[in-house]
Amino acid sequence: MIILDTALRKRAEEGRPIRVAMIGAGFMARPTARRLVAEVPGIELVCIVNRHPETAADVLRAAGVDEPVRVETVEGLEAAMAAGTPAYTDDPHLPCAAGGIDVILEVTGAIDYGARVVLDAIANRKHVLLMNAELDGTIGPLLKVKADEAGVLYGNVDGDQPGVMMNLYRFVVGLGCTPKLISNIKGLQDPYRNPTTQQGFAERWGQKPHMVASFADGTKVNFEMAIVANNTGFTAAKRGLWQPVVPQDTPVEEIAEFFPVDEILAGDGYVDYCVGASPNPGVFILATNDDPVHQHYLELYKLGKGPLYCFYTPYHLCHFEVHNSIVRMVDFDDVPVVPIGGPVVEVITVAKTDIPAGTAIDGFGGYLSFGEAENHPVARAEGLLPVALAEGCVARRDIPRDTAITFDDVIVPETLAGALFEEQNRHFDG
Repeated sequence: MIILDTALRKRAEEGRPIRVAMIGAGFMARPTARRLVAEVPGIELVCIVNRHPETAADVLRAAGVDEPVRVETVEGLEAAMAAGTPAYTDDPHLPCAAGGIDVILEVTGAIDYGARVVLDAIANRKHVLLMNAELDGTIGPLLKVKADEAGVLYGNVDGDQPGVMMNLYRFVVGLGCTPKLISNIKGLQDPYRNPTTQQGFAERWGQKPHMVASFADGTKVNFEMAIVANNTGFTAAKRGLWQPVVPQDTPVEEIAEFFPVDEILAGDGYVDYCVGASPNPGVFILATNDDPVHQHYLELYKLGKGPLYCFYTPYHLCHFEVHNSIVRMVDFDDVPVVPIGGPVVEVITVAKTDIPAGTAIDGFGGYLSFGEAENHPVARAEGLLPVALAEGCVARRDIPRDTAITFDDVIVPETLAGALFEEQNRHFDG
């Protein structure tokens, strides 16, 4: 991304930084703020919003801001910006409404709260970047429609797996090859993990047990692959994806033999993930090239004899690459991760354990459910409950473990995300 650092240096030299407000002050927000405040030229982090405002202030101080100012009005935020002083608040409307802010960076991982922020930002004609796979993977296509109508840009960041996969996808297409499988690499997959089993890992890395459990039980990776499906039109070959478990540290160059090659070659493109391959946590694409001349050179360049050639990126660096997403959006009208139309793949709710009637389902990475990818037409035909809408639903009947939960199985509370999900289905499906 050499052109991006050049663009940011030019902005810094000319004194016209891209102004960013960040919503959220959690695990990912802290290092992102540190990068934007102290290390990246040409970008100015003007405000952090958090429901606990002092946490936002702590994040700014840790990033090197000696005296961040608390603001409670749009005018107060604009005055802080004019004075060059980063601000903090508990009111997400302030940066959405304030003048002079270029991008709203949403980093909460929350569904309803995140949806409200995105709608407010779009209504105030602000570009929106998400570090929120759960929101994008549930109602991203509709949010993209609303952003288009307002004349602003919407999408997810580079750095996390969907962004890395989409960069690789564009690279492979640019080589003249045809991607057939886009895949993630995981080190662990156990759908029955929960906050108790993940407590030790979470404490070691300063994360929340529920968040870590959502990684371990597969919910997060299924969201990531749903996002990539919605960005490419690729589909899920089966509910929950193939997700082959391979011998530990199997080189990714050998991964094709663990997938159904004939099915991949005959299909129009699939999203998936594997467990155990190396480098972990990288991503890879299996692609074809039907030109005999190019096949000769691909073999010369050590990509093998085909018919599936493996291209991979060995890591994802999350917050380290957020600044690239910001300048891509603002200066080049190029969003790293953005839906291309209606939903292609959803993430549905599956019972992690037996759920007795009358039980309220907990949230991501909890004790009662996990998420699996399913193609949108199947999910809607069967009335399956999106896992992002499962929290707070109450079981109408006993639900056995490993059951895909339907809307009919539960009493669904009224939420903004639920209303937007219904609106999305009406918009794209009629």
